[in-house]
Amino acid sequence: MKKGIHPRLFKTTVHCACGATFETMSTKENIRVEICSQCNPFFTGKEKFLDSAGRIEKFEKKYANTREGKSGKNGKSG
Repeated sequence: MKKGIHPRLFKTTVHCACGATFETMSTKENIRVEICSQCNPFFTGKEKFLDSAGRIEKFEKKYANTREGKSGKNGKSG
């Protein structure tokens, strides 16, 4: 192996938004994540919505007409 071409590895601690921490090796000294294996619904079996920028409310507002049984844009009901 050539010397001087590989990045430095650091022993770092990963901090999750849920408060969990764990140690790993990385080229970055500090790592912060939003979701880890201790709070991810896939691993925990608990459902959790991460709503960024109100996307759920925007979707519900956009499709509120179809839920109430109103007709679409062209006047025909589906």
